[in-house]
Amino acid sequence: MTKVYFIGAGPGDPELLTLKAAKIIKLADIVIYAGSLINKTILESAKNGAKLYDSSRMNLEEILGIIRKEKSTDKTIARVHSGEPSIYGAIQEQMDFCDKEGIEYNVIPGVSSFCAAAAGLKQELTLPNISQTVILTRAAGRTEVPKKEDLARLAKIKATLVIFLSVDKIGEVIKKLLSGYGRNTPVAVVYRASWPDEKIVSGTLSDIAVKVKKSGIKKQALIFVGEVLAKAGFKKSCLYNKTFSHGFRVAN
Repeated sequence: MTKVYFIGAGPGDPELLTLKAAKIIKLADIVIYAGSLINKTILESAKNGAKLYDSSRMNLEEILGIIRKEKSTDKTIARVHSGEPSIYGAIQEQMDFCDKEGIEYNVIPGVSSFCAAAAGLKQELTLPNISQTVILTRAAGRTEVPKKEDLARLAKIKATLVIFLSVDKIGEVIKKLLSGYGRNTPVAVVYRASWPDEKIVSGTLSDIAVKVKKSGIKKQALIFVGEVLAKAGFKKSCLYNKTFSHGFRVAN
């Protein structure tokens, strides 16, 4: 029977593709990939004769039509998404379709763009006594955001905030964030994390909008907000403190 693998292809650097994902792509008879977002070099490992479909040129019904067509065959289908598909991956409706059609599927996680961006910033997002909470969110657009998750409300928590799919609305985003964070709160915008043309723009809530507009960044970027970006005033973790014992180490 046909089996579908929903694969997270990572943020862009082909070396951040997981070993498991790479193995499935090599074995797949059919590869449906997000052509506008993934690094196409990962498709070079697809086997000879594999059918490749660029989903950026297709609607949902067309994508599901390919899967339905192969339902009664014995094919392996790699449905390749960018980043980590559980975050803004639009895979739930595809998995629900497979459930309805009785098609077996698995999900292979990938490295999220926010992880790659944090690596590019050389930044830990959870610093003791600064922030122990990371919120992943987005501004409202064609996809609405529940009112309880409005940026103005989330800003009042003052946790580390990572905002996806919103850099084109940077002015509106900043206005909402100022309802909770101070004007001097550090902000970093990371464009195309892990790609060769990765770009980082740093500033504060008072000047980041102007800097981003000057940089020309309009899409494919993440907005990081929070005091962790100041990299100052945090306590060292207890984890490696010589007086701290745990199940694998006895304190000195």
